[in-house]
Amino acid sequence: MFEKILVVEDFDVINSGIKIALEEINVKEVDYVSYCDEAFLKIKKAHLINKPYQLLISDLSFENDGTPQKLKSGDELIEKIRKEFSDLKIIVFSVEDKPFRIQNLYKNFNIQGYIWKNRNGLKELKKAIHKTFTSNEFCISPGLKSAVHPKETIEITSYDIHIIEQLSKGVLQDNLPKIFEEKQIKPSGKSSIEKRLKFLKEHFNANNPTHLVAIAKDFGLI
Repeated sequence: MFEKILVVEDFDVINSGIKIALEEINVKEVDYVSYCDEAFLKIKKAHLINKPYQLLISDLSFENDGTPQKLKSGDELIEKIRKEFSDLKIIVFSVEDKPFRIQNLYKNFNIQGYIWKNRNGLKELKKAIHKTFTSNEFCISPGLKSAVHPKETIEITSYDIHIIEQLSKGVLQDNLPKIFEEKQIKPSGKSSIEKRLKFLKEHFNANNPTHLVAIAKDFGLI
């Protein structure tokens, strides 16, 4: 069984349930944090002292209590982790059930499990932890399996999400190439961005970029 786990969750009552679940499966060392920035720093520090975490369990949504944060969601935390700690195993434990959001984490950031925070959530979480430790099989709550089923998935990439996120911030389409170049997001060429944006609008039957952003939010893509 995993010996060192980090849990990122900002509700004490959920942490209490996770703590009991981890005690039941004899996990030796568990740390709990409420902020994504703090989580990343702990992962980095543990790596530097050669005592790395073996598993991250993280929620996706966190309440804004006024504390300044660079990483404002579990999605952003996972994306940053994957850039520096590609071997860290990750299980998402969230109430979020939007297929596009789940698919993005599964396909683009190589998470090991996605457990729905519902009535059977803690039971499913224990199963997922055991399966993640013993195999390479992706773990997902039964009610969410269609989100990653090959016949049902839609090929939405992290590149697409970057485009939609910038549009959601009010960035004009003509300004995207410069921003992508600065952020080293490739391809950053105007033609490439236009083609992908055209595909997204057609795929989601969006009339314009604003409509596309609205649809993406409805589906939990951003």
